[in-house]
Amino acid sequence: MSHTQRLAELGIVLPPAKAPAFAYVPVAVHGRLAWVSGQLPWVGDQLMATGKLGAEIDVERGREVARCCLLNGLAVLQAAIGSLDRVERVVKMTGFVASADGFLQQPAVVDGASSLLGDIFGEAGRHARSAVGVAELPRGVPVEIEFVAAISA
Repeated sequence: MSHTQRLAELGIVLPPAKAPAFAYVPVAVHGRLAWVSGQLPWVGDQLMATGKLGAEIDVERGREVARCCLLNGLAVLQAAIGSLDRVERVVKMTGFVASADGFLQQPAVVDGASSLLGDIFGEAGRHARSAVGVAELPRGVPVEIEFVAAISA
């Protein structure tokens, strides 16, 4: 089954690819690797959530936000390479989690995105990962996700 078919089977419709607001490209492709810039949890022109994990945001909501960030990343990747069926493997993902003092569950939050990669890409979605707690993220969001994918020529 293709990745596009798998998305449809899961009932996932990717959002429109969002243009960057600052001086960077959403995806940089070099050779057979595509680096997807950090994605925020945009739903249309609104942010899905703001706040910090362990304060205004709980782990389950954080997982949903991470999933939203990933879907935005897949949308810009698809726009850059033409089709997600070109993805051979997700190589690396980094999740940044805005964390209140004492919050230590960053990996559980980032699992929202990691699990979705597995659901969509199967074994090819298994990736190396970092889950990093930070003091603040752009626009006050609780999660930002970036990843690298190996793509076919």
